[in-house]
Amino acid sequence: MISLDEAVTARLESHGARFEVLVDPDAALEIKRGEFEGDLEDVIAAEDVFEDASRGDRPAESDLEKVFDTTDPLEIIPEVIKEGEIQITAEQRREMQEQKRRQLIDTITRNAVNPQMDNAPHPPERIENALEEAGFTVDPMEPVENQVDDALDALRPVIPIRFEEVTVAVQVPADYAGSAQAKIRQFGDLEREEWQPDGSWIGVVTFPAGMQNDFYDVVNEHSSGEAETEIVKDKDDLKTR
Repeated sequence: MISLDEAVTARLESHGARFEVLVDPDAALEIKRGEFEGDLEDVIAAEDVFEDASRGDRPAESDLEKVFDTTDPLEIIPEVIKEGEIQITAEQRREMQEQKRRQLIDTITRNAVNPQMDNAPHPPERIENALEEAGFTVDPMEPVENQVDDALDALRPVIPIRFEEVTVAVQVPADYAGSAQAKIRQFGDLEREEWQPDGSWIGVVTFPAGMQNDFYDVVNEHSSGEAETEIVKDKDDLKTR
């Protein structure tokens, strides 16, 4: 379950009665869209249905039976969310908007590059400032992934930007290969790997280009700076190597 501070109220009025449930805001939107695939008990603040959640008042069981044909909260809660309205306070809206804004900046930073600077990553501060300059407003009620394209459209007149992937070949000396390759292969899609006769490891990894600095930090950290890296310009070359 989530805490009360994290929850928003979903409210349904039907047959002269009111029903309220307390739920995570993102999960509520997923449930409303029919996209929720998690465990309901993990995203609610109370396994209960209220007439007034702020006071803890509960509706009569006869009203539950009349509207939902059951008194089981776990069956009723999704129906209240789907058919009702999601209520959020001004403070909750501000907090949700700020959280989504940070997530959006992080998503763009990890995936975007500057095509005018040899596809170098944009720092988060540059993305944040550019979004502000562009006047882009984050919708607190919309999933971040649904807002990325609109954000990029807003950013392009302000900064040179595009989403890009990069493929990097890495050779790790034998002394570090065992532990380093496990970290490197987790960073993206492992296109190819080879263990050399001397015990060294070669891997070719594709990942969002905006994460290049993080990638090199991981490689250097787990090889004491002794690994060698090279950007693969043409992934088709991998098929002939």
